[in-house]
This record gives sequence, C-alpha cells and structure tokens, in this order.
Amino acid sequence: MKLNLQKPLVIFDLETTGLDMVKDRVIQISYIKVFPDGREVRGNELVNPEKSIPDLITQLTGISDADVKSKPTFKQLASKLSEVFTGSDIAGFNSNYFDIPMLAEEFLRAGVDFDFSKARLIDACTIFKKLERRNLASAYKFYCGRRMEDDFEAHRADQDTEATYRVLMGELDYYTEEHQRALGEDPTDRVLQNDMQALADFSKTNDNVDFAGRIVWAEVNGVRTEVFNFGKHKGLPVADVLRMDPGYYSWILAGDFTYNTKQVLTRIRLREAQK
Repeated sequence: MKLNLQKPLVIFDLETTGLDMVKDRVIQISYIKVFPDGREVRGNELVNPEKSIPDLITQLTGISDADVKSKPTFKQLASKLSEVFTGSDIAGFNSNYFDIPMLAEEFLRAGVDFDFSKARLIDACTIFKKLERRNLASAYKFYCGRRMEDDFEAHRADQDTEATYRVLMGELDYYTEEHQRALGEDPTDRVLQNDMQALADFSKTNDNVDFAGRIVWAEVNGVRTEVFNFGKHKGLPVADVLRMDPGYYSWILAGDFTYNTKQVLTRIRLREAQK
C-alpha cells in the first residue's frame, strides 16, 4: 500500500547511551523520508555522544566508543537533521514515548528550537499495541510474515527503522475494511485510515504538553488548559501558578528538568505575559 501523504513523512529511530533524557545522548540516528510522490531518501548517522558508551549498550547495539570516536557530534549534525525533519510528519516505533522526546532534547542542547507541534506524530508501536499488543519483532512477524532476526541485526537504528517502515505499511494493508471482512472480523473498530492526521490521532495515548509529562492538558472549570502534573502545584493551572508563585518558574529552569519542559513552560509564561 502506498502511503497517503500530503507532505513528507520521516520514519526514524535512535540508539542512545541510555534512557535518561537529561544525561544520556544519541549514538545513532537513522531515517527514511518518504515524499508524497513516493520518492524515498534514507539517512544513517553514527553520532559521537561526547561520553563513554556503557558496555550494556555496546552489547545491545554493537556500537562502541571506537565506532563513534571520529564521528560528528549531534550539535554538528543538528542543522542538517533539522532540515530533514522540517515540514514533515514524523513516525517511529515507540517514538512518542522515547525517540521524539530524546530528539527534542538533543536539538535544544544544540541550540536548535525545533517545533514538533507542527508535525503529526505517528507511533507504529502505539498503533500495534492498541490493536495487537506486542513488540516490534512480533509486529514484524505478524505484518510482514517473516522473523525479524532473519532479516535484520538486532538493536541497530538503521535496521529497526527499515523494520518499522515495513510494519507501518503492513498495518495499513492489514487494517483495511476489505481485509478485515475477509478475515471474518467486524471492521467497525479495526480499520486504519491511510491518513497522517488519523494515524497521529490514533498514536496519541496521553495529554502531555511537554514530552516528559510534567505539564498536561486538563479540564479546569470547563476549559481545557495546561496544568502541572507533579510537585506541590500538581493539578493547578500553569498560568495561575506563574502568577501566584513566580519563583516556581525560576526553580524549574534551574532544576534537573528536560530542556523541553523548560521550553514549554517558558512559552506559556511568555504567552501569559502578553495578555
């Protein structure tokens, strides 16, 4: 099935030194950029994280300190990567939970203020879990009819990116009304639209305003607004807290929070100041 695109779609995957978005760094980024005319552009970069890669990560990915020693840092790649992602929707496997937040942090550390709110974020993992509830290897076997270990090396971003692309295409083929009826299934709740907005909506599983979930959307007095999701002001509108306790903003900016959380809070503060 050909993707129904109105603008490019970038499918990507990261390998990192760990799962801590504040302390860990990207060591590999791979992407496939698919254009509305069907053209595909692939990219794969090893990245110098400017810190040692833990032995466990090397065992998982096969990427060692020696492999990345002479490679560019993320900061050196940031401008090029921003051009790749700008103007595109973005897809990945578990990307809404990890890869996109980590990528946002790396961009901000590099001084690139990339606005992810302009992209529709499509998570093939969320789609899969909502409909079948398994991992990438199971998804690959289910939708592509082959074992992932027969086709790819495990835990390499370029390999996982290729597999994710095939899984997403397989999901769209599998969850058509025609195929579901052929399987004897009621297609009412098991049809995916070949539309990036619909896929992004289906991929969404939370009401986070920032990627870390420190600020979330909530109904307050019948109005959808941003509220803090942690600490002494949990459940209170961010705008109200900024007025009542202005020092809280400074505390967060100086604290061990992600750059993205600080960026989102700053945008809210500037918006409120202009009212």
